[in-house]
Amino acid sequence: MNMIRNSLGRDVPREVSGLGIMAPFQGAWARVDSGYEEERRGAPLKGFPPVGSKVKDDMKKVIEASGLEDGMTVSFHHHLRNGDAVLPAVMAAIEEMGIKDLAIASSSLTAAHDCVADYVRKGVVTRIFTSGARGEVGKCISAGELDIPVVIRSHGGRARAIEEGSISIDVAFLGAPACDRYGNMTGAIGQSGCGSLGYAKIDAAYARHVVAVTDNLVDAPLTHVSIPQYLVDQVLLVESLGDPSKIASGAARITRSPVDLKVAENAYELVLASGLLRPGVSFQVGAGGASLAVAAFVRDYMREKKIKGSWGCGGITGYMVSMLEEGLFDGLFDVQSFDAAVRDSLFKNPRHVEIDASWYANPFNKGCVVNDLDVVVLAALDVDTDFNVNVMTGNNGELRGASGGHCDTAAGAKLTVVVAPSFRGGIPTIKDEVQTVVTPGETVDAVVTERGICINPRRKDLLEAARRARLNVKDIHDLKTEVEKMTGIPSKPDFDRSKVVALVEYRDGTIIDSIYKLRS
Repeated sequence: MNMIRNSLGRDVPREVSGLGIMAPFQGAWARVDSGYEEERRGAPLKGFPPVGSKVKDDMKKVIEASGLEDGMTVSFHHHLRNGDAVLPAVMAAIEEMGIKDLAIASSSLTAAHDCVADYVRKGVVTRIFTSGARGEVGKCISAGELDIPVVIRSHGGRARAIEEGSISIDVAFLGAPACDRYGNMTGAIGQSGCGSLGYAKIDAAYARHVVAVTDNLVDAPLTHVSIPQYLVDQVLLVESLGDPSKIASGAARITRSPVDLKVAENAYELVLASGLLRPGVSFQVGAGGASLAVAAFVRDYMREKKIKGSWGCGGITGYMVSMLEEGLFDGLFDVQSFDAAVRDSLFKNPRHVEIDASWYANPFNKGCVVNDLDVVVLAALDVDTDFNVNVMTGNNGELRGASGGHCDTAAGAKLTVVVAPSFRGGIPTIKDEVQTVVTPGETVDAVVTERGICINPRRKDLLEAARRARLNVKDIHDLKTEVEKMTGIPSKPDFDRSKVVALVEYRDGTIIDSIYKLRS
């Protein structure tokens, strides 16, 4: 593979068979600032007869009617997270029908989607576009079982790729917790209610053929509509979409770890010192335990000081909903809901606004929500002394994470704080060179651990503010050395650098890093 070095010193391919020509990453805002433009692609215009019925209960007949053939692209959304049964059921039917050589373009792949690894081995799936890869799918990709590298995109980057046609969806199978016979659907009600359908909205708008998969066919008209009927070709009635109790999987619960709580306290103190926690503040936290603990500290401070923020956004948790209901925020922008409380809020509270992934974070529209963020707090698997962040590959080199909105929010926020324990399982978090770059260090203002706060030298103002507040500030190189004295320096995974198994695409469409085959 012909490689070129990008601005972070990472080797990335110039061209990939089956994917086309690649552009190397040149800086977080380089492409936007250059005036780059791309033609917007759309779904074909086609009609539906007034006397016809969209509702069917035979999955194979629905797939046949969609026109799905070998070599096409199917998409799914992951709002049901670890409880999703839509993707496994649809892919099982596709395999039984003998359709193969498909691309899967899911908004992410969770523990519920281990079956995809088997479909790769059987030739049913030959390409994957996703934000996350874990479990058996992560192992399959890391072992180099796909001939064409998987493309990892952020949530904003995926929306951009669909709108510009880099991802061209032939058939979108969209889980619909409530749907009427016309195809109007929502995730805010129903036994499988998952809340926002923010990722699915983009698929529905741009796919050639859209199937609403529902276990809850309601009387028409559905009045709380996330995706309207005019975007939906067929309605497939199934017994169950999955298990909504698994939406709030481990990553979306607040931590009880004393170490993580200390990390959160340090991060909160830095946010406070920044001066941004003031009336009108906009705020997002990730779904990790320490990040959620920061939200709890922020909530208590805003209560005490009677501060009213403007809005919160992103993957919305129960903490953010409670802050909205207490009047601590004027509104919430929700692209993904993390628990049942969020789902119910989305249904009943008009200030809890469901947004699509492009509105949330696409860098190539005329103003996404993350561009106006004041503060974001994000998790990390590891970071390096240049403040680059990895959220995709574990210490053993295996894919086990998700890009999500990490690089999107980091780029847009006035203050980006990355939180992580100084070491996990005896392995330090701060490295000389991060294993996989997902979020470039130029967009990260601080790395916060339980042992101290490291501030990016680019942010001299933040460094002065932290010192004035007498926070425990440390040079990132010094903290790395301090931790390594306890843990030692870990060995690196053994990669086969002759085979790229995945590409990390930055939100602007350039390639920020390559992930290589892991030797067994």
